[in-house]
Amino acid sequence: MHRPSLTLLAASLMLATGLACAADAPTTIPAAAVQTAEQLRDKAMHDDTAYKLVEGLTTEIGARLAGGPNDPRARAWMIAKFKALGFDKVYTEPVTYPLWVRHSEHGAIVAPFPQPLTLIALGYSPGTPKGGLTAQVVQFPNLDALKAADPATVKGKIVYIGERMQRYKDGRDYGRIGSPIRVAGPVIAEAKGAAGYLLRSAGTDANERIPHTGVTGFKPGDKGIPAAALSNPDADQLERVLAYGKPVTVKLDLDCGIEGQYTGANVIGEITGSKYPDQVVAIGGHLDSWDPGTGAIDDGAGVAIAAGAAKVIHDLPQRPERTIRVIAFANEEMGLWGGRAYAEKHAADVSTFQLGSESDFGSGPVWRMSASVKPQARGAIEQIAKVLAPIGVAYDPKRPGGGGSDLSQMHGKGMAALSLTQDGTYYFDWHHTANDTLDKIDPKQLAQNVAVYAVFSYMAAQANGDFGSAPGAFAHDGAEE
Repeated sequence: MHRPSLTLLAASLMLATGLACAADAPTTIPAAAVQTAEQLRDKAMHDDTAYKLVEGLTTEIGARLAGGPNDPRARAWMIAKFKALGFDKVYTEPVTYPLWVRHSEHGAIVAPFPQPLTLIALGYSPGTPKGGLTAQVVQFPNLDALKAADPATVKGKIVYIGERMQRYKDGRDYGRIGSPIRVAGPVIAEAKGAAGYLLRSAGTDANERIPHTGVTGFKPGDKGIPAAALSNPDADQLERVLAYGKPVTVKLDLDCGIEGQYTGANVIGEITGSKYPDQVVAIGGHLDSWDPGTGAIDDGAGVAIAAGAAKVIHDLPQRPERTIRVIAFANEEMGLWGGRAYAEKHAADVSTFQLGSESDFGSGPVWRMSASVKPQARGAIEQIAKVLAPIGVAYDPKRPGGGGSDLSQMHGKGMAALSLTQDGTYYFDWHHTANDTLDKIDPKQLAQNVAVYAVFSYMAAQANGDFGSAPGAFAHDGAEE
């Protein structure tokens, strides 16, 4: 056996020790990059690129239901805008998903007091039989009560749950209403033999007779049952009628359902890094929207914020050291299809992702930042936090960072991620409704978001060291996004 010389052994040990020390060295952001980030912040606070983008998207395209008539138009529009902004590379990656269509929806109380109901069909709901579905309503106070119900009390009836969503700055009550009651509720009701499903809209508006749509938990291939959301005033009305103690009959007439498959695409624009072009800071939003409104706050704003942040970085005299990648995701609304497709395609490359975060909570000012990064990168996060503090962003070191809706999928693969929480006090007044329109966006608040994304993206791109992205790195961080 050949034995290496002592000199070679010593050199090998020194190299191994050096690599280990480099891996354990703290990630830091150079003083020059901090200074540039402060300048970016101040410039972005007065930049109108994002507002012009969301204004154009909602005016020239409007509603962008995944797979709908405006879907290809929105993609072409986004490609053209990325190119006009001067991104070095603009491309698409295909995303295939079930094509759910909405034609019409109607509802009414038939007895004991006949009157119409204002409602909207939910995503992946099947349609009613020709001529509609007429059945007695059975009410449950919450999802747990439905879960515990004897199927005999549900069979052949329309299940109704009227639990009301509460208003919070961080929108946390949506996790109690939006996901369990709207997504899981119809599936549970179907399993117990229900003929249909109604819920009080997952929204915080009390007086607007405008229902909030959203997706159910039905999967492709499921038979499903017709499912719809009532506006808050109509839910109140139905509950008053039910309070009389008489049998209440409702007719649903929904013309909707899955009609095959559709292939859309994630639209991606990049500013190529000058030193580490294969290392990526990922930001974005989702390009699709629900169809009643024009998709301004959900999520035209998010796409515009990310693109606007990249544009102010692009306009610096020197390119960032790492690549800034802006992703306009496809079909987030009906199941994170774009985010999941992206994560599946790029899972093997997760270690090249420096840091990521997506904007998908409207356009209210960012007020809280949290992070899931390796311990050695906490100091760099604190540096970012110091630059953001003057514009109202507080760093919570105890909370994980989930990366936002679609980028949560890359975070799940091991991407280091931030959560940049916006003020959502009024977001759920308009979320998934016909009131999701441009007038809900304050240009100054939108610009603050751009400043936040520009600062963190640039500072991450310039960092000495990484933030800990690796396969499975944050599997148990507790992030909910």
